[in-house]
Amino acid sequence: MEKFFKLKELGSDFKTEILAGITTFLATMYIIIVNPAILSPTGMPFSGVLTATILVSAFSSIMMGIYAKNPIVLAPGMGINAFFTYTVVIGMGVDWRTALGAVFWSGIVFFFLSVFHVRTLIVKAIPQQIRYGVAVGIGLFIALIGFTNAKFIVANPATIVGLGELNAITLTFLFGLIVTVLLVIKRVKGALILGIMFTTLLSIPIGRFYGNASAINFGIPTLVTWKGLFSMPDFGLLLSLDFVGSLKLALWPVIFSFLFTDMFDSLSTFIGVAEAGNLKDKDGEPLRIRESLIVDSFATFFSGLVGTSPGTSYIESAAGIEEGGRSGLTAVVAGLLFLPFLFLSPLLSVVPGIATAPALVLVGVFMTSPILKVNWKKLDDAIPAFMGMFLIPLTFSITQGIIWSFLSFTIIKIAIGKRNEVHWMLLIIDAFALLALFLK
Repeated sequence: MEKFFKLKELGSDFKTEILAGITTFLATMYIIIVNPAILSPTGMPFSGVLTATILVSAFSSIMMGIYAKNPIVLAPGMGINAFFTYTVVIGMGVDWRTALGAVFWSGIVFFFLSVFHVRTLIVKAIPQQIRYGVAVGIGLFIALIGFTNAKFIVANPATIVGLGELNAITLTFLFGLIVTVLLVIKRVKGALILGIMFTTLLSIPIGRFYGNASAINFGIPTLVTWKGLFSMPDFGLLLSLDFVGSLKLALWPVIFSFLFTDMFDSLSTFIGVAEAGNLKDKDGEPLRIRESLIVDSFATFFSGLVGTSPGTSYIESAAGIEEGGRSGLTAVVAGLLFLPFLFLSPLLSVVPGIATAPALVLVGVFMTSPILKVNWKKLDDAIPAFMGMFLIPLTFSITQGIIWSFLSFTIIKIAIGKRNEVHWMLLIIDAFALLALFLK
């Protein structure tokens, strides 16, 4: 196993990879419950989507680890699942079976783009300064997710966002964050896992002895709740997609939207985690990018087959990478940990969102280091990089951040007479980016 995953060559070991896999799973396991909650308004059964979510997360992550040998976990994507539900099914009136077919076909197109090196060419067309900006933007995005999960940052009509109330929930988050920070600074092995465990324990009294979590916990006053141990998987959505109906001309924009969003979310994730973990080849490109993109395309069309919105690479994989994960073994461990929850999904309610929030905030800190590599004295590079790092968290969309980063780079370079710095593939990407904006 050590030879297969090249642990020594990557400066890792078996124990580190196991801890990193557990950390990544703990940071991403929320999707098992959240994804069905987002997709169920379409009429799809909650239990069926839950099973599909676990299948996609497990097998895609394991495939990433074994075939692409990268420490990146895949699962149904956040944001694109809301697009599936509220834009395609509810907004456009598309039957959910037909929408699943669109997911499948977008994955097939995705696959051929990956196999024939088109997506690898796209990666090479992305300017280095934009890569730094996107990596920082993803880090800020992850930190924002952590702060909002803890309700430390909340929506505010007067100021757009603001500080949440200092109550039992936010104080528990702060105590958990302080302990996790100290563990990380002291370089304690498994610091992020220990921080998650500690914050979970701190959350047990909320709603029992003090405070009330009803406002953020679906009306349930307690954060750590016991909902049983065992439940049978529901395979009712397996192969329920409409293969033929989804190929109608009217649905091509939907297929394109799935393809574009998934493609740039995954590309951004690969670039971001490669910068954070120095997982790059001698040319500075993300390691085994072609193989990783093929796995990502598999996650998408497999999602359509089993009954969920498109699968994609998860930015939370950075949590395991920061814990020391460098090989595909990290992804395999995380993927395997999803499988028992086909039968044990009620156990997930034990770890609340605020328990993983401190870890996500710290991952955000770790991922912002590429900001030092941005050439701030060369504004034609710095401004596009800034667009990516600023808009990713504020639009709550990796895709929007990278679109505006690309467009600003191209416009600025051409306007100041530096057309030679704009790769021809970037011009094609810009055209599709504009199309995606107008189709939104």
